[in-house]
Amino acid sequence: MNYSIAILVVLNGCLFLQSQNSKRLGDELYAVGNYSKAIELYKTVEDLDSVYDEIAKAYLAIGNYGEALFYYEKALKADPDNGLISYEYAKLLVRTKKYDKAKLLFNNLVSRDSINPNYHYELGVVLEKLNDSTAFEAFKKTYNLDQTHQKAIFKMAKRHIFKRRFKEAHNIIDIGLESYAENVDLISLKAQAYYFQDYHTHSVVWFNKLLDLDETSEFIHEKLSISYAQNSDYQDAIYHRKEALKFNPSDANAMYVIGAYYQRLGDFEKAEEYMSKALNILDVSLSHEYQQLGSVLNRQKKYDEAIKAFQKSLKEDPSNISSEFFILRTKDAYYADLDTKIKLYENFIKNKPDSPFKVYAEQRLKLLKEEKFIEEN
Repeated sequence: MNYSIAILVVLNGCLFLQSQNSKRLGDELYAVGNYSKAIELYKTVEDLDSVYDEIAKAYLAIGNYGEALFYYEKALKADPDNGLISYEYAKLLVRTKKYDKAKLLFNNLVSRDSINPNYHYELGVVLEKLNDSTAFEAFKKTYNLDQTHQKAIFKMAKRHIFKRRFKEAHNIIDIGLESYAENVDLISLKAQAYYFQDYHTHSVVWFNKLLDLDETSEFIHEKLSISYAQNSDYQDAIYHRKEALKFNPSDANAMYVIGAYYQRLGDFEKAEEYMSKALNILDVSLSHEYQQLGSVLNRQKKYDEAIKAFQKSLKEDPSNISSEFFILRTKDAYYADLDTKIKLYENFIKNKPDSPFKVYAEQRLKLLKEEKFIEEN
């Protein structure tokens, strides 16, 4: 009898050592990133309750969220008072868009430890996903507990900007930048706040800070371009709009804006180039755009091409009386024969008696007839 008991003790000891060995080897495999093998070993541990958490983490590491959730739930049932397991499980629930369950867990965590700022923050994220207006209060509690919490500061600042509370936004952003001066998210919000306030000199400074930190995007260059243009710095506006165009080479609107900036600088050849590129891409009504192109061509004395552009404008929108009159004015400048010009204005006055340009046409016709009279006498 004593011999049998001794054998059982030895066997149990061996099984315990084997189980402990599996746990240790599993931990080692997990540490070096061999997660699937670690899972295999964890599942051979005799006391599975003790390794459900490790199995869940390993499944999470290989992207199997379904199994990770399953084992986190088991781990929590085995150890319901373990705050770390609850926290990790709740974060995975958020990642898998199970917001109601995550909200319940984070509320429990906040009840257990109300001075943990990150519990409030994560709860705020869930509430935000659920379109719950109290999310801001959760972020505010986070900030009150930790005034260096960059994520909470970002959320609060973003909300202030959305509500156009720019003074509050700048104040909270400045506090965040005191503890982390290179936080690109806060710098971006600072730039956007100034942009929305139409303080373009300031927005230029802060968008450029993002470029100094090697942050680049279509959004940054586009907003920089607009800000420079608002300050009449068209060279810089063109440069940054071209940089934005690299992210979206078929952006007809960007091309047209570049053309408009060149027009402001008096570089009509470049204006023509970019406006033409834009018009070749666009497939909507282009009456206004063709009208602008015609104006650019006129400034270069390319009258024949300008007439064609105005005619396209009129074809796009037959009610565009401006383009109709611009055709007349361009022909006036293009044609040398006085009789031809006089006939053009006479026809315009006759056919367009209600045109707002009628008075100008009558004045111009009078001058042309005087010029002809002088020429003939």
